[in-house]
Amino acid sequence: MAELLFWPVLVAYGEAAVAYVGNARRPGRAGRFATWGVRVGWLVQTALLAVQAERSDGFPWDTWAGSLDLFVWLVVSAYLFWGCDSRYRLLGLAVLPPAVFLLLAAWLGGATKTHTVGAYSSAFLVLHVGLVLAAFAGFTVSAGLAALYLWQERRLKLRRAGALLGRTPSLVKLDALAGRVIAFAVPALTAGIVAGFVRLRSHGGSVDALMVVTVITWALFAGYLVLRHGYGWRGRRAAYLVLAGFALVLVARLGLPLTHFA
Repeated sequence: MAELLFWPVLVAYGEAAVAYVGNARRPGRAGRFATWGVRVGWLVQTALLAVQAERSDGFPWDTWAGSLDLFVWLVVSAYLFWGCDSRYRLLGLAVLPPAVFLLLAAWLGGATKTHTVGAYSSAFLVLHVGLVLAAFAGFTVSAGLAALYLWQERRLKLRRAGALLGRTPSLVKLDALAGRVIAFAVPALTAGIVAGFVRLRSHGGSVDALMVVTVITWALFAGYLVLRHGYGWRGRRAAYLVLAGFALVLVARLGLPLTHFA
């Protein structure tokens, strides 16, 4: 059942990614097709996750591939808060193509296979893995907003503002929204990290590379909030800092979990 649900998700997200490219070149009908592709794909992926949860003997996403599957769903969920608004459709270019790639990587890694009971309790994994992935999803969306900010700023400097009217939010709104998303994600990551270290202290174990990178990611985004609210960082400097933090998220999501979940 999980295998049968996976392919409609991949097709829907793939259609949305292609449609977003078309919408960037000629806004209109392609954008509406993209929005519906995301909605349909998200609904089917939600059903896929529900089937995995129902058939699992424990937390079904405690493997590298499984966590990647859940991460894609969280990123698309966060995007859908604004993605249905036509002004944020360009953000879909930063979200859907990577989502397709990550979802395919999750399938190749065995995300749809029958889950066996893992070494950790379900309650711990819901708290630790769920919160960390939710935070990383927020950082991913904020990076898309930062990239859109930098692109729009460059267009304005090149005096191409006319082509942007009505298509994207203002620079102020993009900057403020990225800040609000990060303000939600940092506490979630804090709680997830604390849960992980509490278990590490009580059950034993060693600190690995993923833990180190995750803490560095937390420090960078926490520093972003301090600089933003304490020292007035806005605009381009803040956007570049968000993208630097997202580079750490990529490292933490794509490579290091292979050893961490082992």
